Amino acid sequence: MGILLSIVFNAFALWVTTFVPGILFRGNLVTLLIGGVILGLFNLIVRPLALLLSLPLLILTLGLFYFVLNGILLWLASLFIPGYVVQGLVPGILGALVITIINWILHHLVSGK
Repeated sequence: MGILLSIVFNAFALWVTTFVPGILFRGNLVTLLIGGVILGLFNLIVRPLALLLSLPLLILTLGLFYFVLNGILLWLASLFIPGYVVQGLVPGILGALVITIINWILHHLVSGK
């Protein structure tokens, strides 16, 4: 149940990011759910490797590079999500911030914490 819920949360968060200027989506609910799966896989596989490789920059910038890294990862994920386009680094950073906030809120609402 947890994996399915994460996919739905990611799909909803992807839909919310379409309100960020520079992020476009042309698709349907199935496409969003596919995007939720892809985003989940990126968080599971690509993010840990990217964090490890960018550790010196994260330390040097006192963690601020984490926002840039999230934006880059969202842009990379968008290359695999049909109909989802991130048009640059700033929309990617803002979109990643929106996804983080939405997922945090939804997980806290469901878990009751």
